[in-house]
Amino acid sequence: MSSPHSHIPPLQVRERAACMCDHGDSCSSFAPGHALHLIQARLAAATPSDWADAIVEASDARSGFVIVRTLSDGEAVALWNGTGAAAAATPGTPVALHERYHVLAVGGARFNVVRG
Repeated sequence: MSSPHSHIPPLQVRERAACMCDHGDSCSSFAPGHALHLIQARLAAATPSDWADAIVEASDARSGFVIVRTLSDGEAVALWNGTGAAAAATPGTPVALHERYHVLAVGGARFNVVRG
């Protein structure tokens, strides 16, 4: 005969979790627009035909927003990143956007972005 198993209920979350980049520290989240995950970077690198060339039209390092215009169809795309993409992508900078895996390439740097 086995003893009855007492179930311990999970604790309720009382506060909303916040990423450390909201407080000026390094990003502690891999959510869209935060830190770039290694698998995300590898998937983007493994699918080179999905990259779209673009030019940065505007960027605001304070808010984290970047607006790029794709060269293929001229579409303006607003992006957000909390880890410094806006500081690296100044207006006029050529970039590449991988929309399938949400990666923005600025020179040799890669950023996890979300449409804003």
